[in-house]
Amino acid sequence: MKIGVLGSGEVAQVLGRGFKAHGHEVCLGTRSPEKLAGWAAESGGEVGSFAEAARFGEVVLLAVKGTAAAEALRAAGSGNLEGKVVIDATNPISEAPPVHGVLGFFTGPDESLLERLQSEFQGARLVKAFNSVGADLMIDPRLAGGPPTMFICGDDAAAKQVVSGLLAEVGWEVADMGQVEAARAIEPLCILWCIPGFLRNQWSHAFKLLR
Repeated sequence: MKIGVLGSGEVAQVLGRGFKAHGHEVCLGTRSPEKLAGWAAESGGEVGSFAEAARFGEVVLLAVKGTAAAEALRAAGSGNLEGKVVIDATNPISEAPPVHGVLGFFTGPDESLLERLQSEFQGARLVKAFNSVGADLMIDPRLAGGPPTMFICGDDAAAKQVVSGLLAEVGWEVADMGQVEAARAIEPLCILWCIPGFLRNQWSHAFKLLR
């Protein structure tokens, strides 16, 4: 599969490298392609603009700061996203520092960043995933409790099937929480995941749903 990754930070590079290692073709989209020359040489992936990465991908993965999410999709171009599965790995983290280890969000309790993005980019088939764990554990996590759970949501059932397949391929169990409104619960998992890190420098954990 061809995967276009929008972003050039740690999460984008880790996910791009990971999917390339699992046999997919990958293109990272960035405003400064020259800065990713080392990543391209090391991973074997391609680098281009946001629009080029979005055109390249059969699946598009949004991996930027939440404050830049809508801008990145606009730069990618609505036409390049039309009908495509877009994995939304972003969180609506505000610019304010954490308080006693608790991050602030720029969204309210009755909305989510995923809902905002889906409302603006109605032709894209957005699925929330990869937002509730750190970059080091996103690909092939190895934890004592076994495969962790990735909570996903989105309005398009077929898109969620595609994303579930990719998640299983890189070592995750998947829990489908329903439509876009479920992101109001899934996005704050980022806050919970980060608290042990900020308070005790513990970052090697993930969530698991027990049945």
